[in-house]
Amino acid sequence: MKNERNLTLLTDLYELTMMNGYFLEGKQDEIAVFDVFFRQNELITYSVAAGLEQAVDYVLNLSFGEEEIAYLKSLGIFDEGFLRYLSGLKFTGDIYSVPEGTVVFPKEPILTVRAPVIQAQLVETAILNIINHQTLIASKAAKIRYAAKGDNVMEFGLRRAQGPDAGIYGARAAVIGGCNSTSNVLAGQMFGIPVSGTHAHSWVMNFPSEIEAFRAYARVYPKGTLLLVDTYDTLRSGVPNAIKVFDEMRAEGKKPLGIRIDSGDLAYLTKRARQMLDDAGYPDAIICASGDLDERLVQSLKLQGAKIDSWGIGTKLITSADMPALGGVYKLAAVEENGKTIPKIKVSDNSAKITNPGFKTFYRIYDKATGKAEADLVALRGEKIDFGAPLTLYHPVERWKKTTFENYEVRELPVTVVKDGERVYDFPSLKEIASYARRETDTFWDEYKRLDQPHIYKVDLSDGLYALKAEMLETIRKGGSL
Repeated sequence: MKNERNLTLLTDLYELTMMNGYFLEGKQDEIAVFDVFFRQNELITYSVAAGLEQAVDYVLNLSFGEEEIAYLKSLGIFDEGFLRYLSGLKFTGDIYSVPEGTVVFPKEPILTVRAPVIQAQLVETAILNIINHQTLIASKAAKIRYAAKGDNVMEFGLRRAQGPDAGIYGARAAVIGGCNSTSNVLAGQMFGIPVSGTHAHSWVMNFPSEIEAFRAYARVYPKGTLLLVDTYDTLRSGVPNAIKVFDEMRAEGKKPLGIRIDSGDLAYLTKRARQMLDDAGYPDAIICASGDLDERLVQSLKLQGAKIDSWGIGTKLITSADMPALGGVYKLAAVEENGKTIPKIKVSDNSAKITNPGFKTFYRIYDKATGKAEADLVALRGEKIDFGAPLTLYHPVERWKKTTFENYEVRELPVTVVKDGERVYDFPSLKEIASYARRETDTFWDEYKRLDQPHIYKVDLSDGLYALKAEMLETIRKGGSL
């Protein structure tokens, strides 16, 4: 799909007005550093980064053609010289990012753009659009996977997604976060995702009787006979009719797959259906459940002993219904003048909106004995940190809270993805990203992943970054200039 549309103008107008201003002020070649991160809110415990491949694809395919230039000229607000400049614009900067599937926390620079300011400004909106959406859905899927405790999870959300792109790339993100398959055939084709689905209630209603509908489906799909049993009456009609068809299949040497229930009290119905299937000699027949499910309902059904082997999750996953926006932001962290990096900071009366200045990276601290992630450390790039010695981390605000690590390992999370306008990173396949994401989330203790009142994961600022931020805030407090 990427060659069918020129997404260069997928941006907010103020990006272009600022670019025009930078050009007229002679600042178009000034190097700027911007960070993508998200802020803490009560629904964010952790997130799973996603969307990097599409974001980089957008950045490296920027191109202002004749149609784009003509449209911008028609607005009557841009300098002619600026428009001529745009006609030859290509991205020539650098991008650093955590790999897709990495678990990330608030205020961590999950993606950093270092580029001429006019380029770095242009890409803000689209990068946020792509990263915010896919990270949101991947994070929701990871919570559902955690609640399902190893059961098969299928993404069923296309018909409820907010448009085709949200359905396509939401399915991709859902697989990164933990889904095993999708109902979205185009996403399956584009990304190599296993596709899943059987039949709807309309199939059953289109035949003279339920059992005739089941028989017809079994004839057409004898190797994947999974029957939807709640069209009329799940326990008095649907399951008994499914068992009759399964008996007929078995007599012909065929093995049915199972049943799906899409409505009703799923705990009660699946426990009764399981017993009926077992008594009939089908202990291997799976029970699939769907119908407005999310991680909390999945968790509740598991606690109630529901006999569900496979979960079809649609609306509340593809829309992230309880938190429909991640809230990721793109903030200036530094500029470069005469080869020197000059840190920048945004100050607010709301402490959560005060940014961390400077050109940064961050590290994850693992316990050597358990392999579990224990804390993250955000630091200035090039800052010397003695990771061979005991490492003491502090709460970024409540500095009297501290933890010292001795038997630990360290991993720097961001990698170089684009250098001087050229991609230098090999994107893994979606299957590889999903596998990496599962390993990543499994390195975190359950206390950090629980759905209610999770333990707060430790994210500290390095000594150098903390001192820089404190110094800049003090300078501003005194009315000084940065």
